[in-house]
Amino acid sequence: MSKILDRLVGSLDEKREYKKIEARARALPSEYSTAYSEIKKYIFNTSGIVTMDPLKVLVDILEEAAANNKRVLEVTGPDVAAFADELVRGEHSYHEEQRNKLNATITKRLGRKE
Repeated sequence: MSKILDRLVGSLDEKREYKKIEARARALPSEYSTAYSEIKKYIFNTSGIVTMDPLKVLVDILEEAAANNKRVLEVTGPDVAAFADELVRGEHSYHEEQRNKLNATITKRLGRKE
């Protein structure tokens, strides 16, 4: 039954994890919270990630920056998009899933000629 629910609504554990990450982000001072929101939006729009790990890392980084009184741009550098791209480099993505699905389908239907 839990597999059916996971397929319909997604993993409940992932939803709980996401809510914890979001609560931590909301607790950040304004500058860091704003940076989190904007970087998260960029990541969701460009990367196709299917894991919350980069968001968790982002909150960790911003919490540490806030604790050390470092400005956001001191941590990210001036190219914030490049910083965000590095956060998701190597992460499992929706695009990767679709690529693998296409390759498997074609291989199965047409057979593999070596």
